[in-house]
Formats: sequence, structure tokens, C-alpha cells
Amino acid sequence: MSETYTVKTHAAFEGQPINTADPRVLAWLIRRHGLEMTHISRGSHIGAIFSLAEIMATLYTGALNVDPENPKWPERDRLILSKGHAGAAVYAALAERGFFPVEELSTHYANGSRLSGHVSHKGIPGVEFSTGSLGHGLAVAAGMALGGKMDKAAWRVYAVLGDGECDEGSVWEAALQAHQYKLDNLIAVIDHNRMQSLDFCENTIALEPFADKWRSFGWNTQVVDGHDVDALRAAFEQAKANRGKGKPSVIIAETTKGKGVSFMENDILWHYRTPQGEEYEAALRELEAQRP
Repeated sequence: MSETYTVKTHAAFEGQPINTADPRVLAWLIRRHGLEMTHISRGSHIGAIFSLAEIMATLYTGALNVDPENPKWPERDRLILSKGHAGAAVYAALAERGFFPVEELSTHYANGSRLSGHVSHKGIPGVEFSTGSLGHGLAVAAGMALGGKMDKAAWRVYAVLGDGECDEGSVWEAALQAHQYKLDNLIAVIDHNRMQSLDFCENTIALEPFADKWRSFGWNTQVVDGHDVDALRAAFEQAKANRGKGKPSVIIAETTKGKGVSFMENDILWHYRTPQGEEYEAALRELEAQRP
């Protein structure tokens, strides 16, 4: 299964070197891996995996200070994926950036695999914390950032959240704490695809005015196109430059759930639906046509 999986994913490059340091290439690979992983495992959350692709790709091609040769490097930046159900996007980014073999992605969600459906840190180099129960990641990241600040450490903490999980009171408690302790070494990124679980966010608990809420909580706030890697890179640089100003930073990344496959985009079915049969083949054709 691993050999077939790898050939399928990389065949489009026709034996040419794959530049995974290019965020556009890495974002495409995250989607291709995400499609294969959920297809093979019959797993869910492909819509969320696809909406995160450029965010993860930008993080792992320069925004994060990490070393795949030394995943526990003490000076590394820490990343918490609070929306743990999109863990396949992190696994794909880590594998393509050299943290573990790409072939292992074919074991995603299989019995006995360390690549669980929701992201797990257990035995996986590059993953800091297991998540799945929504609303906890920002609090964990804030705690890490506070520890780093007390130690006068140079590293930063990044937390990637979903917009739907911002329904949770624990998110706003963490936001208040981060402001109280002036955690300017903390950068949150919100995958704002406007959908959650079974409906649009506005039909569940409306978030708007979303950016204004974060600003009122004392955060350095930016709103960017979450599928534009140049805009994301600039936003991360601005957030890093905020260090020393006593404010945590949040980047609200405007995204499309299911981005990259036309019939998945903005369709709530693809929160849980798994790509099989003709749908898998159609998705594969669309993604192959987008190879960078």
C-alpha cells in the first residue's frame, strides 16, 4: 500500500525534484496527501484539511523555526493544532519536510498506527500536543508561551484554531489570559472557513464582528486571505515583529472549506464525508490539474 500511495502522490512530478520549501508546492502536496489519507483510511475531515493547506505550508516553509533533524531542539518554536480533527494536514507537512518518512502517511487512521485521526504527539516527531476536544489548544499554547516568557526564551508558540471552536468559552478565557500576561510570544491563526460540523457558523453561533472581538480582547489582529501564501507570510512577519510590544497576535485567515475540489468547496457534507468511488476519482483529477 505504501508504494502505491507514494507513486500516486508524487507521480505528477515525473521524477523531478520536489521543492517542498515552496509553500505552493507543499500546500498542493498537503491536499494530495489529505485526499489519499482519507480515501485509504475512510476517514473524515477532508474539508478542514483542504482549508488549512496554505496555512500549514506557510508555517512549515519559514514561519516556524524548527529542525526536522532535531525535533526536540530546545530553541524550536512550538505549534499546537487546536482543531485536531484536521491532523492529516500536519502529518503531511511534517512528512514532506523530513520529520518522518512520507510512506508512513499510508497508515493514517489504521489500527495500530501512530498517525491517529485526530493529531497525536505520541511518538510522532514534530507534534507537540494531542488535540481533538475543541477549545483547548489556545489555552495550552498560552501556558507554553507564559512558560517561555518566564524563562526569557527566544522561541514562539503558534496555535491554529478553527472558527467554529471559538464558540467555546475556554478560547476566550485563554484570550483574556494571554492579554493579561502580555504574551507577545504567542501567535494564533484562525482557519476562518465559516463552517462547523453540521452548518455554517452564522447559523450556529454567529462570530461577527470577529476581528473586532479579538481587538477588544487586546490582541494584535490581522485579517488575511488564508489561501494566499504571500499574504500569510507577510502576516506572520508582522506578528513576529510585534514581539516586545506586550500583545499576543492573531491572524484571521479567510479560507474556503474543501478548497481545491469544486464539489467539496463550501459543502458541509465534506466535514465528515470520505472520498470514495467516483467522488475520489473526480477529486483526484481536479487536484492533478492544479499541480504547481
